[in-house]
Amino acid sequence: MVNSRQQEALRKIESCYCNKEDTLDLSDLGLDDLPLEIFNLTHLKALYLENNNLQILPSEISNLNRLEVLNIVNNQLQSLPPEIGDLTELRVLALSSNQIKSLPKEIYNLINLERLYLRHNEIECLLPQICDLSGLQELHLENNQLQSLPAEIGGLSGLKWLSLGNNQLQFLPAEIGNLTQLEKLHLENNQLQSLPLEIGNLSGLQELHLENNQLQSLPPEIGDLSELQELYLEGNQLQSLPAEIGGLSGLRELHLENNQLQSLPAEIGNLSGLQELHLENNQLQSLPPEIGNLSELQELYLEGNQLQCLPLGICGLSQLRDLHLEKNQLQSLPAEIGTLSGLMVLHLENNQLQSLPPEIGNLRWLMVLHLEGNLLQTLPPEIGNLRWLGGLYLENNQLQFLLPEIGNLSELRVLHLSNNQLQSLPAEIGNLSGLQELHLENNQLQCLPPVIGNLCCLKELHLENNKLQSLPPEIGNLSGLRKMYLSNNQLQSLPPEIGNLSELQFLHLENNQLESLPPGIKNLTWLRELSLAGNKFPNSFFKDLFQENVRKKKRLSKAQKYQFEIE
Repeated sequence: MVNSRQQEALRKIESCYCNKEDTLDLSDLGLDDLPLEIFNLTHLKALYLENNNLQILPSEISNLNRLEVLNIVNNQLQSLPPEIGDLTELRVLALSSNQIKSLPKEIYNLINLERLYLRHNEIECLLPQICDLSGLQELHLENNQLQSLPAEIGGLSGLKWLSLGNNQLQFLPAEIGNLTQLEKLHLENNQLQSLPLEIGNLSGLQELHLENNQLQSLPPEIGDLSELQELYLEGNQLQSLPAEIGGLSGLRELHLENNQLQSLPAEIGNLSGLQELHLENNQLQSLPPEIGNLSELQELYLEGNQLQCLPLGICGLSQLRDLHLEKNQLQSLPAEIGTLSGLMVLHLENNQLQSLPPEIGNLRWLMVLHLEGNLLQTLPPEIGNLRWLGGLYLENNQLQFLLPEIGNLSELRVLHLSNNQLQSLPAEIGNLSGLQELHLENNQLQCLPPVIGNLCCLKELHLENNKLQSLPPEIGNLSGLRKMYLSNNQLQSLPPEIGNLSELQFLHLENNQLESLPPGIKNLTWLRELSLAGNKFPNSFFKDLFQENVRKKKRLSKAQKYQFEIE
């Protein structure tokens, strides 16, 4: 019986035959077999069969000898018939995402083939006849089981794109250097331990992917790739770079993260066109002064190294936008940091900074500043000059107070101050009218200034683990507040105005000294979580509270006696 999808296929075949259409698309029809009628379409130039369940390509495929495009991606083919070699007009053959283990030798008869896609199969080797595909411009073999390449691959003199990522290659033949027209070479996720010297002959190469191999060094000839724009070497075992790396005058992106680099050659400064440099998670203890010559650099990633200081030459990075220095051993910053006038994102978290230079205030375009996990006891007044700052992260420091200048940060949306030693907040914090998240947990706050009510855009307020005994009535002005955390304080009562927080959804009050709640709490119709454990409520208190609203009352451990989830 012919099912609806087969009927659809037959309808398309008939239409193609009657109208002499040169393209037939039978994709996504769930076909297990090809209708034999298809092989009468001898005029076809393009046949699309992707996303079916085909296990066999019939030998009759040779009837379609005018085909220029054959797409059988994402089927269940385990082999190809020898007759595939009769399709000598083919320019594009797409066979990715099948289960093909080997290629018939006849496939190398396709002398007009320009693009061959064999990704995500189970191919273990290529035959020497690969060189017969002299017109090939793109060869895609990533995600197969190749352990080696035949030397004859060097005969593909017109090849522009060679993708061999995610195989099991342990070495490259020297003949790879004959591919002088190559523009993109993908060798990521293999087992390469070295590169042949002939790699330097690829004078037209623009992209080279070698990430996640086992390379311990690079040949000096790497510096001959003067047209190279992107070089990916992350996830190898490189301990050093050859001085010749400075010869890559066209380089725009250099990825060296997750290696074992202990130093950089001075010649790194010759990469005058470099825009993105990734050096994170190495073993760098210092940077050469010449890094300041990278005048076009926009992104510099140095996190997870052992840097103790920055070179004064950093002032030369006039185009820098993102600077990542987190997880190092920096104890101070040079005043020259202030010359990076275009900086927008600065990561300095998890270092050993005890202070910031006043020049930090010169970073007028800074939007995100991460300083968490340092040893800061105070901030320079110039911090208030960062008028475009949207996120300021200062948690896990030793701050005892905030300067009034904090109130100048009119664009601030997120302010993290948890795990410090703050005893009070300056009145100027009320100037942060655009603030949406305020984290003050784990400090020593005894009270909040009334101006807290000026934070009209606040959505999250974290105050747990402080020493608060009361809240100002102005807390009720935070009409957009959705989450408020007040657990582990010394609150004895809540102001009636808390009932004005009409959008509040999460209210945590556990481990305080509350004996009652203000009647207005019943106005919080959007409340979803109300945590009251560890207070001094009498047992009768819960019988009348939220009689209509309480959906579920959980009796937990003695330390968390009461928790409500509200309808």
